[in-house]
Amino acid sequence: MNSPLALIVIVLAASVLSVGVCRRLRLPSLLGYLIVGMLLGPQAFKLIPDSAQAKEIAEYGIVFLMFSIGLEFSLPQFRSMRRLVLGLGTTQFLLSMLVFAAIALAFSQTLASAIVLGAALAMSSTAIGIKLLAERNELSSPVARPVIGVLLFQDLAVVPLLILLPALGGRSSMGMIEIGWIVTKVAVLLGLLLGFGQPVLRAWFRIVAQRKTSELFMLNVLLVTLLLAWLCHLAGLPHALGAFVAGMLIAETEYKLQVEDDIRPFRDVLLGMFFISVGMQLDGGFVATQLGWVVMTLAILLMGKTAILQPLARRFGLKAADANIAAALLSPGGEFGFVILTLGLTTGALDPRAAQIVIAAMLLSMLAAPFLPRLAERVNKRITANDFLARSADIFKIASQTMERQDHVIICGYGRSGQYLARLLEAENVRFVALDHDPERVREAMGSSAGGNVVFGDAQRREALVAAGAERARALVVSFVDIDAALKIIGTAKSIHPELPIVVRTTDDEPIERLLAAGATEVVPEVLEGSLMLASHSLLLLGTPLSQVLKRIRAVREERYSLFQGFYRGASDGNESEADARILHTVHLSDSANAVGRNWGEVATTFRGGEVEITLVRRGRSRIARPGEAFVFEAGDSVVLLGTQRGVASLELHLIG
Repeated sequence: MNSPLALIVIVLAASVLSVGVCRRLRLPSLLGYLIVGMLLGPQAFKLIPDSAQAKEIAEYGIVFLMFSIGLEFSLPQFRSMRRLVLGLGTTQFLLSMLVFAAIALAFSQTLASAIVLGAALAMSSTAIGIKLLAERNELSSPVARPVIGVLLFQDLAVVPLLILLPALGGRSSMGMIEIGWIVTKVAVLLGLLLGFGQPVLRAWFRIVAQRKTSELFMLNVLLVTLLLAWLCHLAGLPHALGAFVAGMLIAETEYKLQVEDDIRPFRDVLLGMFFISVGMQLDGGFVATQLGWVVMTLAILLMGKTAILQPLARRFGLKAADANIAAALLSPGGEFGFVILTLGLTTGALDPRAAQIVIAAMLLSMLAAPFLPRLAERVNKRITANDFLARSADIFKIASQTMERQDHVIICGYGRSGQYLARLLEAENVRFVALDHDPERVREAMGSSAGGNVVFGDAQRREALVAAGAERARALVVSFVDIDAALKIIGTAKSIHPELPIVVRTTDDEPIERLLAAGATEVVPEVLEGSLMLASHSLLLLGTPLSQVLKRIRAVREERYSLFQGFYRGASDGNESEADARILHTVHLSDSANAVGRNWGEVATTFRGGEVEITLVRRGRSRIARPGEAFVFEAGDSVVLLGTQRGVASLELHLIG
């Protein structure tokens, strides 16, 4: 590739494509950059030259990564979590490093190579771990603190590793005096910067911020970051150390959030270049020939870290189920593992062939990361369910508690949404049964007013729904967000009680059609409801009358939810009489019904009872929304009418004749 511009275009196009695919599959962007480097690098299509300039640019990705880590580092958080950070984090990292280094030595690696490999494999992914915790709504759960504590220690451990690992390369014979001199330089530099740099930096940022120019502020952030990185370089220390300190200093000022926003584009682009450079070192052909070693390394990585983390987490106070989830979140490889491997290759401390195998195994572990917590949950279900059922709550207990209940609501999942729903049902004196497969949550609920209604059971199992009285229930609500589980519950519930109304909660609109087609009566997307609440509060703050706000929200809900069309009209309109209020009513067509065999257009032509519409027809397990004039009625159809009481009554008589 002779033209630099053509090279940039190709790299950017490949990056956009691969990162876009990764985002679509909910995978980390760094995987896309690694794939770009592997495919376009000297080991494959050779479109990216393996030049010293490219590597130098990529190193600045590490600089900005360390700056971001320093920026996110909080001394108050560190103090509050010091037991987990220094206890669990230190123990996990050192044990993992020693175990993996010992395994590497057993496979004939040199001591220097074994140490690099051990340190790299001991690292976990901060980006993936935090992202998965957020997606699982567990950032405030008992699992989160130990996971964040371990990740925080690993982020801090990178700093001394970046300083000491170069000594394992060509200068492996470095004496204690030289090592002591490096430690002294680090201590003096950190003492000066942390002791005197903070007030100076705060004053300087205040001067720059007073100019109220975003461009100047952003340039100042780049200046401070690269200046401290350069000072460390002059002292013979890694650039990344200075960037980390710069982040720590700024984190204690009031400008932290603005700096974080300004630095993110530079960090992401340069970090992408770094991971492309890592991918360039990966030889796909060689990895394919060593696939057995890659799979074995992957197994050692995941099983080894799990075997270390699970008992450690238990020792630091986590329950068995939470310890399994924490181990699953932390067992895959991490970004800093690639940083350490790159440093080991650069200094000559690491065997390139071993690096190829380990990079491939870490890449596969990060691809598998989203699925590992789900696997841990399945293990938890078997272990905790067996334990819990053995003592108190088997399927017969569910049946005994619901035997006499009729027209109750079954709540699948007793998390936050399930608990809020249960409170509202209690307030309206509606009986309910809540099924939850988390024994700890069920135990906690037993002490509440609704405790007798909350039982242990997996709502996806047919026997649990039967025991909960699905055939006698008035409605079923899936209160947790898991589309696959919801589809299974809908299918099972409909096979028990075909006419059972089912309401399902989702995060967005994407799975609505699948859920409705499966038999859900209504699907409630959180995005829509959250937007409606946001809009209503905003309109009220802007001075819009409450009646107008309610009318607008009502109109949106009527358009989205068929079940709200009757009940919301008239709810806030004081000028509507009871006779004018629109209601919903379901008519079941028997074999002798007048409408059977006729189409809706023909029926509507002969009907003169007022404005009434058909919003829905349920036929077996299928739903036909707002049927057209050509729709032909059949015996067994359940027709949902919307209109005034007089009009609905007239059309019902016209349909059944």
